[in-house]
Amino acid sequence: MDLDASFLLHQLEDIEDDAIDDGSLTAGTAMAVMALGAIEAHRLRTERRKPSRLYLCRPQLVRNPRGATAWQILYRSRSDRAYITTMGFDVATFDKILDAGFGVAWDTKPIPRADAPNTGATRPGARSLDASGALGLVLHYLNSTMREISLQQIFALIPSTVSRYITFGLNLLLYILRRMPDARIHWPENEDEFSGYNKLIVARHPRLTGAFASVDGLKLLCQTSDNPEIENATFNGWLSEHFITNVIAFVPLGTVIAAKINAPGSWHDSRVAQPIYEKLRTRTPDGFYLVADTAFPRGAQQIEGKIRAPIKAGQRMQGTVAEIEERLAFDRELLSYRQTAEWGMRGLQGSFGRLRIPLEINRQRECGDLIEICLRLNNLRARLVGINQIRNVYIPLWKQNREDEEVWSHFESMMFKDQRRSDRVARFHNIAIYEPTS
Repeated sequence: MDLDASFLLHQLEDIEDDAIDDGSLTAGTAMAVMALGAIEAHRLRTERRKPSRLYLCRPQLVRNPRGATAWQILYRSRSDRAYITTMGFDVATFDKILDAGFGVAWDTKPIPRADAPNTGATRPGARSLDASGALGLVLHYLNSTMREISLQQIFALIPSTVSRYITFGLNLLLYILRRMPDARIHWPENEDEFSGYNKLIVARHPRLTGAFASVDGLKLLCQTSDNPEIENATFNGWLSEHFITNVIAFVPLGTVIAAKINAPGSWHDSRVAQPIYEKLRTRTPDGFYLVADTAFPRGAQQIEGKIRAPIKAGQRMQGTVAEIEERLAFDRELLSYRQTAEWGMRGLQGSFGRLRIPLEINRQRECGDLIEICLRLNNLRARLVGINQIRNVYIPLWKQNREDEEVWSHFESMMFKDQRRSDRVARFHNIAIYEPTS
């Protein structure tokens, strides 16, 4: 107990003793003494808990979250470079999300709270952040791996408000993205769309007639569950970690056209991809195929010829020299295009840092929503901002010259020459062994 507290308690005791001695202790005096004692007891308990309460309170933050905070300075700059660096989108796309309904939803929908009913009228003016601030908070959260304490400093919010705003903001963002055409995830709807994607691929890889997209699996780290069944389902023995498995298909525009997400990490990619097989079987014209690795089945009768993969190292080929050379040339182009799936996965985790942090396995619905938001934002950014490695390769923004052609022709050798031993796709690089045919 500090000196001030000790002095105050002694004063309270003296007041009470004097009142008792002269017989003037009234109900009011007693109530005042009890109230002061309760206040002081609460203060002392708070002081004792302070060493273990390591978070920021309002006195340690900018007083007004709508005033001169780091976020407000960034927002008012209206700089594309600053917006893209911190949130992944330029000013126009940020405003487009707001105008698509996020702003109205933020102002009209009540924020769920455990200590208050959700049926009352909203008071947007009383909230710490307006709609643009809420969207900025959510995009900062998705595009980084920063702790919430950093978001508290940037947006001048106390911990409970940050947590509540992020949860509510993510739900609103998913609701809006599902209604934005530019964020749509959809399989090609007619043969013209399939042909359009194939033309972009054939411009780079002339032998890949019929290819329209690439597909691969993405494993995201997740926390270890206390439930033995969930823990066992998410544990991947090959990688010795707990994961959530996703299978995603990308087209040359850099957008996602199909995805199966939030599956247990112990499941093989080929099992997770069953819904994509169904699309290949029922909604893909003959002559078009996905490019994948050998983890995905290609010989099943129902989807025969609709998935193609590079040949494995050591696979024996028979035929004439010309036939084998042509097969290897086709295989090199197949391998080069299959790399776009790797770019897509890397782009997702690079752009949305939140996916690199172990996901909360006990909140499975929220995990699925988070992954879906990132996939839809990837499509939105590819279409409106144009920052996407796949798109920039297959839809060049400058005239290609001879040097560019030379780089692309020897792409796989340049990229993997020094790392084929450890690279997961190294097994697809082959050297022909010619055998005479009988």
